[in-house]
Amino acid sequence: MEDIRVYEPHKQLKQGIKIWKEMFGELYDFHELIWRLFARDLSAKYKQSLLGNAWCLAMPFVAIGTFMYLNHAGILHIQHTSIPYPLYALIGLSIWQIFATGLNSGANSLVGAGDMVTKINFPREVLVIASMAQSVFEFLIKFGLIIVFFCVFKYFPSWKIIFFPIVLLPLLFLTVGLSLVLSLLNGVMRDIGNIVSLLLMFLMFLTPVLYPVPAKNFLLLKFNLLSPLINAPRELMTEGSIHQPVLFGVASVVSLLIFLMAWRIFHLAETKVPERV
Repeated sequence: MEDIRVYEPHKQLKQGIKIWKEMFGELYDFHELIWRLFARDLSAKYKQSLLGNAWCLAMPFVAIGTFMYLNHAGILHIQHTSIPYPLYALIGLSIWQIFATGLNSGANSLVGAGDMVTKINFPREVLVIASMAQSVFEFLIKFGLIIVFFCVFKYFPSWKIIFFPIVLLPLLFLTVGLSLVLSLLNGVMRDIGNIVSLLLMFLMFLTPVLYPVPAKNFLLLKFNLLSPLINAPRELMTEGSIHQPVLFGVASVVSLLIFLMAWRIFHLAETKVPERV
């Protein structure tokens, strides 16, 4: 007797907590595809480029040099930092660019995949994760420059720098979570990619990336989720402690919740992606 399969439109919702096992299983099964997409995108980004991967070092030098000039000219009044300012700014900007580059490329990952999304059956979140891997790779290049700056300024990092990857995880969760939602929205409204780029430009100046948090202005710490996620890794690397551990803990939990909710929403809407992209 021939088996009869009944289509259930809300099958995923009925699975409940079991769906998480399926979601993690899919990522593991397609881990090789993530690697191949990462390698492909990285090669395409710097193809026929004279400096290649060294281009990712250009923005930190330009941004730091601009802020140092404006501060020296009296236009900006950057407070004293506990470590040499160029090193302080380089670490903050390198961490920030994990978020900014990952969010920007993640938001455009589905649209940029083209026919691959519509003609091949695979979990589409691997596109977002592959784009995130590219921003992490670029950070590793910048980390080499950070080590050079440590040597130039004769400033030795804390031994607790070994915990730096762990403290960086909440920022990665937040970036991937927001990227998953924005990539879906960008498939419906193509303006989202441009809006994200503009918002990131303004958001960087509202986050203590290139300057320390003003002593009398706690709004940046209380309402900007990115502030503790940027400051904590930098403080751990340079001083061996986190100044606002409770605030960082709250931001970490919120980031993890955003990631889990965004991933769940993305997984539910995944079947509609080929129709929209």
